[in-house]
Amino acid sequence: MNTTSTYKKNLVFTAACTGMLLFGVSLISLGTILPGIINQFGMDEKTAGTLVALLPIGLLTGSFLFGPVTDKYGYKYLMVICTLMILLGLEGIAFSKKLYVIQISVFIIGSGGGVLNGATNALVNDISKEKRGANLSFLGVFFGIGALGMPAIIGAFSGHFTENSIIAVIGLIIIIPILFFLFIRFPLPEQVQKIPLRKGIKLLKNPILIILGLILFFESGIEGVINNWTTTFLQNENGFSNRESLFALSAFVFSLTISRLILGFLLKKISSAVILFTGASLSLLGIFVLFHSSGYLCSLAGLFILGTGCAAVFPVILGYTGEIFPAVSGTAFSTVMVIAMTGNILINYSMGLTASRFGISHYTSVLAISLIIMLLLLIFAIRRIRHQIKI
Repeated sequence: MNTTSTYKKNLVFTAACTGMLLFGVSLISLGTILPGIINQFGMDEKTAGTLVALLPIGLLTGSFLFGPVTDKYGYKYLMVICTLMILLGLEGIAFSKKLYVIQISVFIIGSGGGVLNGATNALVNDISKEKRGANLSFLGVFFGIGALGMPAIIGAFSGHFTENSIIAVIGLIIIIPILFFLFIRFPLPEQVQKIPLRKGIKLLKNPILIILGLILFFESGIEGVINNWTTTFLQNENGFSNRESLFALSAFVFSLTISRLILGFLLKKISSAVILFTGASLSLLGIFVLFHSSGYLCSLAGLFILGTGCAAVFPVILGYTGEIFPAVSGTAFSTVMVIAMTGNILINYSMGLTASRFGISHYTSVLAISLIIMLLLLIFAIRRIRHQIKI
């Protein structure tokens, strides 16, 4: 790696956190504004489902692209371009009167968000020669801020302004981070001669990287099922109102965010493997509580425990990835992110099939099966890598 570039680590870390916040905004944006879009265009369920599918497809596209590009060209202009994509996507949604423009805008937001998710994680990995897991955990806090902030802002101002006006203003505010990215120095790219496509192809044959990716495959699927199906489960099985269910889901996101903030300190003092297995145990407990719960407070507790249990997986596994593959960290991160996003799509699709055939009551079964498989993969991975890196 060429290390002659002089950059201020604090400014670069701030840029990464800003990008992760924007990823949180982009991921939650469609769910927040979808009811208004459905009403505006009179969409049926099939059309709405097609629109929703464009976001994860965009995320997957962005996850595939960012790694080789950052390894070759670095982070600055890629982050600028992808932040601009989110801005354009939000403005397209705010001002368009055509459905196809809305669809294109959603895909653009997903693609830009997918790149920012991967690039910010890879960037923090590159500037963190020590305590990668802790720094990646701190980074993850800003995803929660973005994910919680988008619906909060729209909810707070919707009584005074139209939803489209609020979205348009949020889009304009994104100009500020674009200017920030332009005026600071970033680390030089990992590969200054050529895009490491051959190395990237070789990585696809590396069993350790694939195992790490599969752990994130199931973790991403678990988080996706919780984000997309919890409100339906709580309303249909426990009879909660839409508002109560959304608040319960917010408890999961809030717990995930606060836990990652705490993990940023704990990972500096406690073995990452201990934290991972403790988190898996908490996740199992949270699923157990949800399965046996019919009361609102118990459901809140179950989701809060689940958020705490899920918090460590992404930052720790990405930290392992960065330590094991430092020379092509962007490409390695891109590989595991693509596997993770694929898991999100496939496990959510499986949840949909399960719900249609056997009922939404099997929501907790899908979570439990995914978690158990992930735990087995985690045990296998720890045994394989414990002699290569400090865990």
